Amino acid sequence: MTFRIIDLSHTLNATGMSIWPGHPSFSSYKLPDKRNVTALSFGSHTGTHLDAPSHFIADGLAIDQLDLQRLFGRAVAVDVRGKDARERIGWEDIKGYEEKLGEGVIVLICTGWSRYWGTDKYRDHPFLDPDAATKLVERGVRVIGVDTLGPDEMRVEEEVEAGWVSTHEVILGAGGMIAENLRGVEEVIGMERPIVSLLPVKIGGCDGAPIRAIAFEA
Repeated sequence: MTFRIIDLSHTLNATGMSIWPGHPSFSSYKLPDKRNVTALSFGSHTGTHLDAPSHFIADGLAIDQLDLQRLFGRAVAVDVRGKDARERIGWEDIKGYEEKLGEGVIVLICTGWSRYWGTDKYRDHPFLDPDAATKLVERGVRVIGVDTLGPDEMRVEEEVEAGWVSTHEVILGAGGMIAENLRGVEEVIGMERPIVSLLPVKIGGCDGAPIRAIAFEA
């Protein structure tokens, strides 16, 4: 049996990547070895990657402690490609998919913003409202994926109001996980029964790790 595999990951490169401000960029160089061996350097949240609960939650699980069963399974792709820069994605945009939601379902938010990958505009992506994230959690969802830098509106620390609870905190605080910087989610929208894999590299005690995200139809 063969499947058509949809690659949902960006390529790690030294140039042309979008990176969260202050995070280390990707670099690589060849080692002086008789065989081809490459040294790599990058942050745990570089490129297409998975956030573990410990990214935001002090006693949250690290990337090597996650239940992999939750990162491979049935998916629902929510189409919000009509959203403008920094526009809110609310529950009203998601509730039409409610009958497909439930325990173990992976929710992919498709903004179409991956087309701006590597440009300044990529930072101005639409964002998932924390209240909408709460409703997803209440319906059993613990894994979401976004084709943006993250699910929250991109802000500098000075812009964050006191007491503000982020979508990161809602999802990760519920023991969930977030896949960020996905690409090609548009191709998942047309699938009747999509299966998604978001398995991370196993790094001891780490708060995040790269993933080779894929989708296929069962």
